[in-house]
Amino acid sequence: MVSGQPSSSLIHIAKDAYGDTFRTDLLEQYKLYVQSAENISARRVASNNYLLTLNTALFALYGLQSAGFDENYWALSVPLIGLLVSLLWFLIIKSHADLNRVKFKLIHKMEQHLPAAPYKCEWRLAEGGKGKVYRAVTTLERWIPLLFALLHAGLAIIIILETAGVSK
Repeated sequence: MVSGQPSSSLIHIAKDAYGDTFRTDLLEQYKLYVQSAENISARRVASNNYLLTLNTALFALYGLQSAGFDENYWALSVPLIGLLVSLLWFLIIKSHADLNRVKFKLIHKMEQHLPAAPYKCEWRLAEGGKGKVYRAVTTLERWIPLLFALLHAGLAIIIILETAGVSK
């Protein structure tokens, strides 16, 4: 490190140049940043709840619609919308996971300038979310929209076969 230069790309002002409140201010920024990472997780849960409800409503709509329509072409719109919603859901989960991954890399970098590094240690003990100790929630969570997509695709196939007269 060159004298007076910050030690990483994260810290853009050297401690000497910043002044006496460097550690206090860094700790405050760290707390705020950890909170922002937690907010991403809360938004992901809210998105999941909304999209789960939407998928469930689409199945209920199909049930109501199929009782009232003779033309299955309209009925086909429900599982097609469901497939799009499931794809969107999968992409939203991926987006939240990608953002959280970046946020925690930054948290780990900030921890290099603090006395303790609890998040980095926790992640190491959790074997990076790939071990026996802990499996990353996102890995499991991605299966839900995929399962809904399979259900919607199956429903679409049944509707197409019924429309073509195969099952009659």
